[in-house]
Order: sequence, then structure tokens, then C-alpha cells
Amino acid sequence: MKFSHRIQTVKTSLTLEITALANELKAKGEDVIGFGAGEPDFDTPDNVKQAAIRAIQENDTRYTPVGGTNELKDAVIQKLKQDNGLNYQRNQIVVSCGAKHSFFNLAQVLWEKGDEVLVPAPYWLSYPEMILLAGGTPIIVQTSEQTGFKVTPEQIDGAVTPHTRAIIINSPSNPTGSAYSRKELEGIAECALKHKLLIISDEIYEKIVFDGFEQISIASLGKEVQENCVVINGMSKCYAMTGWRIGYLAAEPEIVTQVLKLQSQSTSNPTSIAQAASIEALTGPQDNVVRMVEEFTNRRNILMDLLTEIEGVSCYRPAGSFYTFPDFSAFYGKSYHGETVKGSVEFARFLLQEAKVALVPGIAFGADNNVRLSFATSQEVIRQGMGRIAKAVASLQ
Repeated sequence: MKFSHRIQTVKTSLTLEITALANELKAKGEDVIGFGAGEPDFDTPDNVKQAAIRAIQENDTRYTPVGGTNELKDAVIQKLKQDNGLNYQRNQIVVSCGAKHSFFNLAQVLWEKGDEVLVPAPYWLSYPEMILLAGGTPIIVQTSEQTGFKVTPEQIDGAVTPHTRAIIINSPSNPTGSAYSRKELEGIAECALKHKLLIISDEIYEKIVFDGFEQISIASLGKEVQENCVVINGMSKCYAMTGWRIGYLAAEPEIVTQVLKLQSQSTSNPTSIAQAASIEALTGPQDNVVRMVEEFTNRRNILMDLLTEIEGVSCYRPAGSFYTFPDFSAFYGKSYHGETVKGSVEFARFLLQEAKVALVPGIAFGADNNVRLSFATSQEVIRQGMGRIAKAVASLQ
């Protein structure tokens, strides 16, 4: 069978691979602790589930407009105004099958061969792959723990070429948990406008922030910035609705028109029932979000304490999301049972085999010195899993 060059350039998601492998071991009766999850372990709020049940009972189960119902678009518009200080109209909103789908659609309508997109690393592992699928070239801009895993205007200046079309900003970040301050975003926005770059702002973790961090949408920094920005968000992370598959983007009408054209020939509309549930999530009580963030804060604190107790490990303290991204490279070059830990993939394999702990290798995110640990799991599991990790790394020779 001959497959397209397009699909052969794309890697399988290491996050999903690790999760699948951990689940396979669990199915065999192995006691595996998973730190790989990219989703909250909380249930979807009851009021949201009830809204979906009502939609079914009222036979709200047919096709909707391709880009989402007007009711959901209005709920998104209200949310963007209330939470982010942004003003949009219905013709500037597209609802899709998850924020990932929103980014995929955007890449397909904006970029082609010869186009470059700046991707600060560590990055969400799907950004480069979706740019490649569109025919574009991801230009990786490396950041470090010392700079809070955040890109600077100077780095952008140094990476821009005549072919650069856009820059991606993910704040709070998957995988690092870093988040940009208003001042940092102002510097990036000024630099992007100078170079005529479209800003893609992925804000899917926006409500999951800690220690009083002020979450700012870069699009809110001014009219010109908003006109040169695409805001991507969705229901998955902040409302524990990963399986409902609803995301959305807000952009200038000319971009929205092209995204709608593509979506009309691919998925058509997102699920009508999930759209009804999303309206309730956005417009209903937000108490569940607050409680979830409080618990994530406690888990982050526990995980950070336990990580820093391991000699040789450093870890940026997350300002948001539900991930830590510790540097375990001090253990690279050491061995177990005749096998050498050469990088993050071998380190993850070692922990899965020897400690029955699953985490995601940092190389998937463009940072081989690190691994990603999700704290979307209970405090008890975090303590038990970290105990196993500490014991396992101490056995390396």
C-alpha cells in the first residue's frame, strides 16, 4: 500500500502512545501509576451533563450550522468579553471538534509550502506536526528553564525570515506550566506586529492558574493586536469536558470564512448535544472550576516538594495548567540491567519497566532533558508515584 508523503512526515503522538502502553499494562494486572494524562480527572459538572440530557430529550440531535449554533457563538462571545475584555461578532467565531481541530483547520487554510511558523519550545507536541501536514515549516525557537520557558522578542527577531508568517503562543503552557505576564506579552505583540506575524494564542488552560497569577489574552492588548491574532480555546481542560470535543477560535472574518469552508467539507458541525452542554458550561455557575483549580494547586505543591527532594532534579514551578516539566538529565548516562539511559525516551521506558510509572518523554515536546508529569491525578497517587520514581532513580548506576 502506498501512503501519501504528507502522512509519512507526521509522528504518532507520544502522549497517546504512553497512555495506551500504561493502559495495556494495567489490563494485564500490572499496578501502573500514570502521570501521562492530558485531561482533568474530575467529572464533567452535573449542570453541564443535565444540559446535554435535556438536549437529547428535546430532540436537539440534528445538524447545526457548520461553525456552531448562534446560541453557542453568543455564549463564546459573552465569555470572551467578560473574561478577556475582547469584543467579537458571530462572524468571527468558529466552533470545532476541540481546540486541536481549531488549530488543524487554521493551519490548513493559512500555510503551505514555503511558509514558516515560529514555535517556541518546549511546545505542545501537535503544533509542529499540524504545521507539517499543512505543508509549512515549523521553526523551533528554544527556551529554557532559566528564562521560565518563555520566548523573548530578541529571540523572535533572530528567528524571523522573509518567509515567517506566524508565531504560536501557548499560555499557560503544555508541557511546562509557564505563563506570560502582561509585560512579556506586550513585548511579543510589539515584535509580532513589527514583523507582520499573525499571533496564534492557544489559551486552553487559561482558568487553571495558581498563586494569583493574572491571566491575560494577548489579543486584549489593543485593537491592532486583536486584528492580527487568532485566539484558540475550548471546553476540554477547564470544564473537564475532554470527551465532548468542543473547541473554538476567534479571528478576523476573512480567516473565519476560510475555516468554515474547510470544516464544511470535513467534519461539518460539532456534535449538537455537546454544543448544548457547552452553552451551560460557559454561562452557568463556575464553582466547579474554582474547586478544581484549588485542588490542582494542592497537587502541584505536593509534586513540586517531592521533585525537589530528589538530588539532581530541577523543575520550573508551574504558574498554570496541570503539568510539571522536571529536568532528569542528571541521570542520563547511568545504567540498569545493562541498559543505558541515553535520553528522555529511555528514561521513561526505565521508569515504566522498573517502577511501573508512566510519564511522557520530553523529546516529544522538543526538550530531551525533561519529562512531563501531569498532576491530573489524586494526591495519594502523586505521593505513591513519586516514591517509586525516587527509589528507581536511586538504583541507577
